Amino acid sequence: MGGHTVRWYLGAFKKYAVFHGRARRKEYWMYFLFTGLVLVVLLALGTAMQTMVPYLLYVVAVIVPSLSVMVRRMHDMGKSGWLALLGFIPVIGGIVMLAFGCIEGERRPNMYGPDPKQTHTYAPQPPS
Repeated sequence: MGGHTVRWYLGAFKKYAVFHGRARRKEYWMYFLFTGLVLVVLLALGTAMQTMVPYLLYVVAVIVPSLSVMVRRMHDMGKSGWLALLGFIPVIGGIVMLAFGCIEGERRPNMYGPDPKQTHTYAPQPPS
């Protein structure tokens, strides 16, 4: 995992509670990749230390940014951000969100904002 993954994660986390605009697939997947890796590490540490407090604190800390990036991902496809709530339905919700996460966003401005692939304002800048 390189520095780019961390930059995408931090870029999404900086928009902690931003529920407007759009998020590219890459922002969405890099955020959830990094979040998943941190959760696995904290779960392993918690098991070794016989406490799940760090794991639970992180879960609570990422609830809002996770919802935020999911809403912006829905917006990128031209869909209502309310569809992100489908992710709370056990099993089926996860499958639906997985499918939505794979669909390419609209390659033009939509009612939620400009195409993030065109504006480059949503993506971390590559190293010089």
